[in-house]
Amino acid sequence: MALKIRLTKVGSVHQPLYRVVVAEARSRRDGAAVENLGTYRPGDKGSPINLKMDRVDYWLSKGALPTSTMHSMIKKARRSAPAKVEAPAAS
Repeated sequence: MALKIRLTKVGSVHQPLYRVVVAEARSRRDGAAVENLGTYRPGDKGSPINLKMDRVDYWLSKGALPTSTMHSMIKKARRSAPAKVEAPAAS
């Protein structure tokens, strides 16, 4: 069973909302998912992607392959995650 980390669309026509899921490679785009890992809202300003990075790392360690789009989004989420952690420690 080959697993992929990919996007599945759940939003409406002019308000797209995508879920980041782990799914079998041969299943449909909006088919059954093994696990939901987060969301992606392309219209949001700031941080449009919310990911559970610990679960992403778990599935990557188990052999799940991200699609090319998800590979770049995971890289962006990793770069922005340390900035969020360091900001509250200024006081």
